[in-house]
Amino acid sequence: MAEVKRENFGHMPMEDGGGEVEKFVLQSDSVRVEILSLGCIIAALETRDRAKQFADIVLGFDTLEGYTRKHPFFGAVVGRVANRIAKGKFTMDGKEYQLFLNNGPNSLHGGARGFDKVLWSPQILPNGVCFYRLSPDGEEGYPGELKVWVTYTLNGSELAINYRAQTSKKTPISLTNHAYFNLAGQGSPDIYDHEISIEADSYLPVDDTKIPTGEVAAVQGTGFDLRQPVQLGKHLKQFHLDGFDHNFCLPLGRARRLVARAHHPPSGRTMEVHTTQPGLQFYTGNNLDGSLKGKGAATYPKHSAFCLETQNWPDAVNKEPERDRRGDTDLDLRGETDRDLR
Repeated sequence: MAEVKRENFGHMPMEDGGGEVEKFVLQSDSVRVEILSLGCIIAALETRDRAKQFADIVLGFDTLEGYTRKHPFFGAVVGRVANRIAKGKFTMDGKEYQLFLNNGPNSLHGGARGFDKVLWSPQILPNGVCFYRLSPDGEEGYPGELKVWVTYTLNGSELAINYRAQTSKKTPISLTNHAYFNLAGQGSPDIYDHEISIEADSYLPVDDTKIPTGEVAAVQGTGFDLRQPVQLGKHLKQFHLDGFDHNFCLPLGRARRLVARAHHPPSGRTMEVHTTQPGLQFYTGNNLDGSLKGKGAATYPKHSAFCLETQNWPDAVNKEPERDRRGDTDLDLRGETDRDLR
């Protein structure tokens, strides 16, 4: 059973609505995780290497001020819709909705003030914490009043994230956590010595604004074939890739299953991702540029971390074949993702 502690982390600026931000510390024998009531942010995740030494393996900031400034969604729950919606538009029940454009011509991760930038109401559980918020009808342009619960639980080396939502109207929803990982420890310069595998036979090619083209492409014979572990640095060079920022199409089915594995041979750390979701966005920190000062005054250059974001397919609300096959949001949506850290 994990130990759960509650601490004050600071107060939001008045221009952001004010309010106390709390930090919840979940600790087992092998893992320690810090989660904020702001954006349900995973602010720290400490796990042991083969020498039993702990290190923090997620990017972030030491103080609240870092999280209230612009940053690339470090550790946060994003929504209502994770990833991109083309031109910030979709039509539902014959009505067109226009969202805020915050990623070139597209809407990204919920818009200007998505779920990552708001305070959530916490409830402590025996081995974790449940966060709740009510997203009003019309927030960021989305229809329907949406009740959302995000629950973190820690059991041994397994950190589970469960998402649940209820809406008063038909609305798109796709929730994920946007933690940036470096299994060598946050602040390490790159992830080139990491070994990555993803259980996906296909992926979604994208246009120059990162919107899926509509094609579901086989990974066989391409640089996107990660079904067997690859060393990331060598793989990027071999296939002349600048990095990954793509959705991998996971096997059909509602059951939770192993979908990805990351291993860092020098430290011996391994992370497995299990999920019920249909897609996995693999992102290799291509837009990190070293300009942000992170924990312990660390800088975060390009390719200094990776994300494995379990979610629905990007722009699914505008892709009829994908939506029909994969399913949209019902009145009661549940999703679950586990990360097993060893």
